[in-house]
Amino acid sequence: MMKSPGKIIGTILIGSGVLVCLAAGAWLVFAEGNTRGGALLGAILSLLIVAPLVGVGIFLLIRGRQEERAMAEIAQQRKLLNIVKTQGQVTISDMVLELDGTYDQIKDWIYELVGRGLFSGYVNWEEGTLYSQQASELRGETRCKHCGGELDLAGKGVVGCPYCGTEYFIS
Repeated sequence: MMKSPGKIIGTILIGSGVLVCLAAGAWLVFAEGNTRGGALLGAILSLLIVAPLVGVGIFLLIRGRQEERAMAEIAQQRKLLNIVKTQGQVTISDMVLELDGTYDQIKDWIYELVGRGLFSGYVNWEEGTLYSQQASELRGETRCKHCGGELDLAGKGVVGCPYCGTEYFIS
């Protein structure tokens, strides 16, 4: 995976701050003469340069790491979506193994994809099977395909069967 620009720039700024600090320290140590006022002024000025460089660098480094984690999760969600749409039906346990995640992560990713309108289909949580289906095929459903029970609106884009727990995702 590619490094985020924030992480790269943060590392450069921290390195620059350390180099400025080392250069100022070397100048103070090896400067000739007994100019304490000049040395103090030089130390204060170098800190005014070093502190913002290092501070902004640390901020960008942390932010870059967060962006990388978010991008990795998005890549996993994209992979999940592609697998389900390609195969039409997959078991959640297979997705846990394929995506190196947990059951709860897979469940959260499914709900996020539904919330973004990127996935329509249904899942039977008891069987642990996820089905991809066109939204147009699901819109008129009033009965559960798994047990035949009456479907209830469970939330935005989600219709659930109160009898067997199957949830239908409509984008």
